[in-house]
Amino acid sequence: MSRYAPLACVLALLLATTAGAATYAPPPGHVLNGVAGGYSVSDYESHTGARPAVVQSFVGYNGSTNWAFDLADSAHARVMLHIGTTSPSGAERVSPGAIARGKADRWLVDLNRTFAQRAEPAYVRLMAEMNCHWNVYSAYGPHRDRAHSTSAYKAAWRRTTVILRGGPGVDAQLRALHQPPLQANAGELPAAPVAMQWVPQVAGAPDIPGNSPMAYWPGARYVDWVGTDFYSKFPNFSGLERFYASVKRFRKPFVFGEWAMWGSDDPGFVTRLFSWTRAHPLVRMLVYNQGKQSDGRFACSTTRARRGCCARS
Repeated sequence: MSRYAPLACVLALLLATTAGAATYAPPPGHVLNGVAGGYSVSDYESHTGARPAVVQSFVGYNGSTNWAFDLADSAHARVMLHIGTTSPSGAERVSPGAIARGKADRWLVDLNRTFAQRAEPAYVRLMAEMNCHWNVYSAYGPHRDRAHSTSAYKAAWRRTTVILRGGPGVDAQLRALHQPPLQANAGELPAAPVAMQWVPQVAGAPDIPGNSPMAYWPGARYVDWVGTDFYSKFPNFSGLERFYASVKRFRKPFVFGEWAMWGSDDPGFVTRLFSWTRAHPLVRMLVYNQGKQSDGRFACSTTRARRGCCARS
């Protein structure tokens, strides 16, 4: 069964060599389906009858990533990394302010080289849901200081993007950003086929102007995809519509970095989400969050998942 088979026979998936050179999106009219979470895609495959085109894993700055590449490779899928700032135990490894000063440069250089050596399109969903107080890198999270401000977040995003993309002139780009030169004896970095995904929630938590999605916007040249996360427990379609309208001017592909059934058996949510996707042509990727545990609340083996998002027609 092809990795491009749809979850519910409503989305055609196609991986083509004509994908955009910077975004690595599928051709217009097609959507890449993916899966996130856990250490296996076998449950997803058994309940959908399809292989994912993209496998997303959650990693942290200065942490291990080899397992995430191995997981994607075992599924014959493109790798997608969500990069956060905490360890598996939840302790903050590095603040956005420290990232902007170069405290994660060696790790980023290694990741750039890994992407370049693999020579395969990869996606980085960087510090997502940044406008939500439960994330330590949010300006309205547990640390209300300069190192966790929206300005620090944007500076960290830009530095991370410049290094991961690599190519000639990295230090010149960092100087233009008024940031320190590369803090690693790395020489010239190779150009890497990586696409950066900016994924806030459609409204902030708290929902105030200083914590709006655009308060964290790092600039169009540093973003390849825009998108959000969307769950059946919070079916804010009016907010989704407003957010899509606010970002479509950038003409970038749109990603649902996480979506899942949560809290109730509601296959109607899935039907509505897929209908919304078909009506909004910038949507080019949906990644189902199956969670870390095979029997967790998002897993494809749960009743609500079988009845909706992972059901084969």
